[in-house]
Amino acid sequence: MRTGGRVPALTGIRTVAALAVCLTHAAYWTGHYTDDYLGRLLSRFEVGVAIFFVLSGYLLFSPWVRALHDARGDRPAAYPPLRRYAWHRVRRIVPAYWITVIGVYVIFLFRDDVSDFGQGWAGLLRNLTFTQVYGLGHLHTGLTQMWSMAAEVAYYVALPAVAWPIAAVACRGRWRPDLLLVCLGGLLLVSPIWTIAVHGSAGVDLTARLWPPAFASWFVGGMILAVLARLVTRWPAWPSVVVAVVAFLITGGAVAGEATIVPDDAGAAVVKHGLYLVIAVGLVAPLTIADDDPWARLCGSRPMVWFGEISYEFFLVHVMVLELVMDLLGYSVFTGSTLAAFATTTAISIPVAWALHRITAPLWRNSPATSVGTRR
Repeated sequence: MRTGGRVPALTGIRTVAALAVCLTHAAYWTGHYTDDYLGRLLSRFEVGVAIFFVLSGYLLFSPWVRALHDARGDRPAAYPPLRRYAWHRVRRIVPAYWITVIGVYVIFLFRDDVSDFGQGWAGLLRNLTFTQVYGLGHLHTGLTQMWSMAAEVAYYVALPAVAWPIAAVACRGRWRPDLLLVCLGGLLLVSPIWTIAVHGSAGVDLTARLWPPAFASWFVGGMILAVLARLVTRWPAWPSVVVAVVAFLITGGAVAGEATIVPDDAGAAVVKHGLYLVIAVGLVAPLTIADDDPWARLCGSRPMVWFGEISYEFFLVHVMVLELVMDLLGYSVFTGSTLAAFATTTAISIPVAWALHRITAPLWRNSPATSVGTRR
């Protein structure tokens, strides 16, 4: 049920996303990204990132949709104030992120297994400014998952620049869901076009496959959900979840490429990213439409919501914790039990994430919300 305008289930789904990402990293570190169905399927739990992106697109575009929906002839659309939006994003994302990045760099001052990547003041600056994905050699050990933060922050910056022309120019400040969906549908093409372009062009930086346009369709998918939530009164949960599960099982096949973030084959990369969009939308969409079905009750349960509240901080710290857990369990790289690494990493990361959340929450919790349904 809704609480104070929030939808607890939209917080709880973040638990699914965060644990999925942790599981896939545990599988990678213990050497189970094998070139068979099970190995590929374990790598596909990275779909948690797509869930985060779809959720962000939905939450951050919803105020724009609401402004258009509530506009009348004598009352123009009241778009979200840009300054408040930007300041809220900075306060929500940056403090915990910076603490994590600096903490990891400090930890590696006392470790003797330092890699050649992302070191020194230049590497620290890259990681602090979300620019570590632009060029090889900047993803520091313990922070490799932050490629997705670089993409997400780019979407935060781009959102007003995309939303305003669509809302104010294309729709002329009126509620025109048809035009909204046409414009957003066009934006869905950005990712496949980008993926094909960077795979097929000689001399393109290899890291371009991880640049924000490659994953923009997930964010746009969430924006489309924000429109559909105003049009659809019912989205049956279990058929949607079943479709998501089937799509996930399909990703384990060769059609979605090898066990890596972006497959070498452009076609496989497009298929994989498209299936991830289907999975993320299938899991998130029912939670945006209704809140009284078993899926919503599960995601809105107290344990799920509690974990969801600290899921961002969990995401930030879990890779560094996993690095330490490998030593704790006596595993060398690419050996060991995935389940043991996952369970131990989760158990240790939760209190660390909770502490980080408690430290940084006062900086943003009481600020004016720019999203709906959950704090993001």
